[in-house]
Amino acid sequence: MGSGDLRVLVVDDDFRVANLHAGIVAALPGFETGATVNTLASAREAIAAAAFDLALVDVYLPDGSGIELVREIRFDAMMLTAAIESETVRAAMSAGALGYLVKPFDHAVLGARLAGYARYRRMLAAEEVSAGEVDAALAALRPDAASGGAGAASVPSAASPTKELVLQAVRAAAGPMSAAQVSTAIGISRATAQRYLAALVGAGSLRMQLRYGSTGRPEQEYSAGPQH
Repeated sequence: MGSGDLRVLVVDDDFRVANLHAGIVAALPGFETGATVNTLASAREAIAAAAFDLALVDVYLPDGSGIELVREIRFDAMMLTAAIESETVRAAMSAGALGYLVKPFDHAVLGARLAGYARYRRMLAAEEVSAGEVDAALAALRPDAASGGAGAASVPSAASPTKELVLQAVRAAAGPMSAAQVSTAIGISRATAQRYLAALVGAGSLRMQLRYGSTGRPEQEYSAGPQH
């Protein structure tokens, strides 16, 4: 991970969902998963122990509401939740959430929101900004995933031959492939394969899922998404 990567705290009561969201974060260039937790208490412990740029927070936690956490923290947050009550949405936005994604959502949607958040941060990095820059930064928080809103500035070009090779390798495979398998199949480095796979997930061309083994961290696997 680069020293300038945005550190993300993932908070969800379901550990599999939390790990899935953490995997999507880790697959995107410029991001790293700082911690993955399943309770309000463990989220507070993680925040006390380390610095974060963004929290992805569920509303329903076993020991309280994720909205309480958003109200407490001094860094950015987005809600990823199945809660669809209007009052809950208003409460989350009032607490300071920059976005509200209703589960279930496609991986590409979360990838687009995260890439949009990265653009928002870059646009507001200067000490002062113009009115137009403020408007553009706020608009970046709600990109259109269907039109390539997954962050063209931070991912490989859509016209890249290597990107097409990665896509073809995954589509031709009998089952899901890891970044290591893709790198071996087409003769590129694992890091390069990971970068192109993240771009394709963000664009909705591929899907990313986690494979759980008997021990260790789950491995990210990629399979074909809808053909356009």
